[in-house]
Amino acid sequence: MKNINNHHEEKIAENRSRDTLFERRENLQRHASYASERLQYDAIKNGQTDRVLSIFQKTPDGTPGVLSRNELRNSKNMFIAGITLFTRAAIEGGVPEETAYALSDGYIQTVEECTNKYSIEKLSQKAAMRFAEEVQKHGMRNYSRTIEAAVKYIHLYLHAPITLEETAEAAGISPSYLSRLFKQETGMFFVDYIQKERIEAACNMLTYSDYTAAQISEYLCFSTQSYFIKIFKKYKGTTPAKYRKYRIQDWNENVMVTANSNI
Repeated sequence: MKNINNHHEEKIAENRSRDTLFERRENLQRHASYASERLQYDAIKNGQTDRVLSIFQKTPDGTPGVLSRNELRNSKNMFIAGITLFTRAAIEGGVPEETAYALSDGYIQTVEECTNKYSIEKLSQKAAMRFAEEVQKHGMRNYSRTIEAAVKYIHLYLHAPITLEETAEAAGISPSYLSRLFKQETGMFFVDYIQKERIEAACNMLTYSDYTAAQISEYLCFSTQSYFIKIFKKYKGTTPAKYRKYRIQDWNENVMVTANSNI
């Protein structure tokens, strides 16, 4: 019975594919090209935020897909398809998988709250820029597979104590060799890299969550809140509290700009 149902669904999908192709030919509607998708993909993969912005400002070279007969649902589905593309491009550009997938989940959850096509289009543009920015921050710059494995391990366990020995085991080499290779390829000592990535994670939490500095410090395994503030100032030049204040101000200003452009 299950095989019969699967065959029936397969036939429906094939028929709808043929119908869609027929309608496009009848109406002389060309689907947005693979080349335009590739432009977006490459711009995000290479962390080129200026190119991302210019690509969104170009006139589309075709019409979007039809993923639902409901116009708003179709826009949301197209957004989700785009986020999938952005996520893969960012991962290829060096963004840790966990970071890329978390961004993907967050934007997909957010698009479900959008109530019109314009807000979805603006969110798509912001998402593409954000993924490109993450590539700028995390791009692996052709790391060896060994260092890629080490970096992935670090990003996965940012909320837990991380040792050189455990990371070396995950990468399949000795701790002493990992220490030398890590500095050679990343330009940073192992401990410094972990600190930097924890501060980047803290910045995201300060911007997009309501966690207090004390909670963030604990989640990211800093020994004390005062030590967290000291390391945060080392990398960001300001305190966590001031960073959050300025980021929220920037966010509110962006919201006002978007709201005014809707009038």
